[in-house]
Amino acid sequence: MGTIFVGAAGDKALELDLKRANRHGLIAGATGTGKTVSLQILAEGFSKIGVPVFMADVKGDLAGLAMPGSATHKAHDALQKRAAGMGLADYAYEAFPVVFWDLFGEQGHPVRTTVSEMGPLLLSRLMGLNETQEGVLTIAFRIADEEQLMLLDLKDLQSMLTYVADNAATIGTRYGNVTKASVGAIQRQLLVLENEDGARFFAEPALSVADLMTVADDGRGQVNILAADKLMQSPRLYSTFLLWLLSELFEALPEVGDPDKPKMVFFFDEAHLLFDEAPKALLEKVEQVVRLIRSKGVGVYFITQNPIDVPEDVGGQLGNRIQHALRAFTPRDQKAIKAAAETFRINPGLDVVTAITELKVGEALVSLLDSDGAPAPVERALIRPPCSRLGPLTEQERKVMIASSPFAGRYEESIDRESAFEILKARAEQALETVEEEAPAARGKTGSNWSNSILGKIAGAVIGAFVAKKARDFGDSLAGKKPSRRSASATSTAVGTAGSQIGYEIGKAIAGPMGGRIGRGVLGSFSRGVAKKIG
Repeated sequence: MGTIFVGAAGDKALELDLKRANRHGLIAGATGTGKTVSLQILAEGFSKIGVPVFMADVKGDLAGLAMPGSATHKAHDALQKRAAGMGLADYAYEAFPVVFWDLFGEQGHPVRTTVSEMGPLLLSRLMGLNETQEGVLTIAFRIADEEQLMLLDLKDLQSMLTYVADNAATIGTRYGNVTKASVGAIQRQLLVLENEDGARFFAEPALSVADLMTVADDGRGQVNILAADKLMQSPRLYSTFLLWLLSELFEALPEVGDPDKPKMVFFFDEAHLLFDEAPKALLEKVEQVVRLIRSKGVGVYFITQNPIDVPEDVGGQLGNRIQHALRAFTPRDQKAIKAAAETFRINPGLDVVTAITELKVGEALVSLLDSDGAPAPVERALIRPPCSRLGPLTEQERKVMIASSPFAGRYEESIDRESAFEILKARAEQALETVEEEAPAARGKTGSNWSNSILGKIAGAVIGAFVAKKARDFGDSLAGKKPSRRSASATSTAVGTAGSQIGYEIGKAIAGPMGGRIGRGVLGSFSRGVAKKIG
């Protein structure tokens, strides 16, 4: 019970030590060389000893774990022969406790999370944002947190971004420049994400990681299979989701060191998608999670075609390795073969570089960590046959499995509770109602008595001064005097003083004393200019 039988190199059994299973691993090899079967037998082994498993089913083949193998299968005779050759006297077909999940809710229980739980870093990766746009998104998350605005779905985030753009001047003084161009770019990417069915993923009820770590009534670990055939059409969403899930496990689980067996094992198929075009910050996060999640009792196994698809900083932490055949067709293939050979502990009796190109289907180079945590010398081995079905389920079989799942009905119906979208919408409506309530009163004061308005006061002062000047000029003419220029200057001064006072009151009401001084200068100059023209 302390090991999982992986395969045999002649008479030598190759077994994965469960105490070292959380030291992560790598399954690599070209298409059609047997990676899926290696993944399948590891999942079976972990489930049998009570360890829950999570894996993505890219081609649909892994769904066969839910059904036992069959004597009518075309590979039956070959499987039985291989089992007998390895001395597996108790080999028998067996089904495993499988739960199906699907981000789109079509081939399994819907998988959802909230925008807040995903966080700005992973969302930026998902939408392909640059550093500036990622900074704006981070500011939006910060303000939402400060104002207790929950970001649950995409419309919440869209509303929050609009709020940030509308208040860019105020926000910029606290957190840095926020441009409407950056906000617009993020909103366009949100639209693309929504068109790719991202809106289904960002919703409630959010997936509880505890539901992935269930043990069946018979003590076997639950095998969680994510339907990923459609999801692979959106590779960025696929890789971001799996990295988010790893992060959630890391945050939810306590430190346990090196347990007798893992608390959970996570298989990351098509692992190159996680690292393709990933920014430095994201790669650092992947490395951190992989390095630290081991102490939480979680093992992470990457499955990919070429071992060079995994960055060195991550690959250096993968202690358990199963390498299937590689083809030396291109310089990149030759580089991958050499890199794979150099990662193994040397076996003097085995030419690893040559063996990698000669491996048959179902054969692999295997190096597993021993009880001391050191990698064992690499061996050329036959991989043991699986007990579950080789191949996919029928559509009807899958429907039956989903309906009989312990989580049937828990995640199917989405929930839309009050969050940022509803709160910001209510604020906008309240502000509009306030304006509409005050507008009639304002129109009553200014409409019937326009002279009380700002321009009315200025015009009144100008007209009054103009009339006064003309009256004085008329009086002077009756007395035989010439019109006085001093009266025109006095009029301009009087009107300018009135405008200055009005400008000061307006500016002060809007922006305080500084605004008052600005308003005084602007309206004072304007008023004097008008008075001179009329004079």
